[in-house]
Amino acid sequence: MSTRFFEVLFANHFINRIGHKTAFALLMLLCMLWSTAAALRAPPEPSMAMASHEWPSQWDGVPLRPLALGDVEQRFADRFPGAIGRMTDGTQTIVMRAVNAPTRMLHPAADCYRALGFRIEQARLERDAQERLWRCFVAQRHSAQKIRVCERIVDAEGTAFTDTSAWYWAAASGRSSGPWQAVTVARPM
Repeated sequence: MSTRFFEVLFANHFINRIGHKTAFALLMLLCMLWSTAAALRAPPEPSMAMASHEWPSQWDGVPLRPLALGDVEQRFADRFPGAIGRMTDGTQTIVMRAVNAPTRMLHPAADCYRALGFRIEQARLERDAQERLWRCFVAQRHSAQKIRVCERIVDAEGTAFTDTSAWYWAAASGRSSGPWQAVTVARPM
């Protein structure tokens, strides 16, 4: 196309200004309709593997009892690329997530606690009695009881991650293969 065509098309004439604004408005309307349709589309049905995921019956030799997900957790779980389970051994709450694909929906527990109004303190890496490395912190809301929270992610080969971002980039680049298991343990102090 010639330079003359573009000069005529983008010349500062009344008809061009109206045409450009109309085209932009139609494009914005199309984007809004597309976004609305995507938002109204029903979430995908959980696959049979997610719906029938079997969680461990014990944690570190102690029997586990399943806990129901709350309404907010269930809505999150419906879109999560994997499965989410909540359990207790009577002294602590254990949240396990089976992750089928790299996702930004798996984020640090500290982010969740902050969003719920908790103050995060004493964040550090720790080894437990089995020599597993965990990222741990203390969460407290107002003057309520403190909660000790530890988390880690383990891939199919047994490689552990204590940093969610490091896990994501390793998984997304193919250096870590799934399925992955993310475990968050919360216990009152």
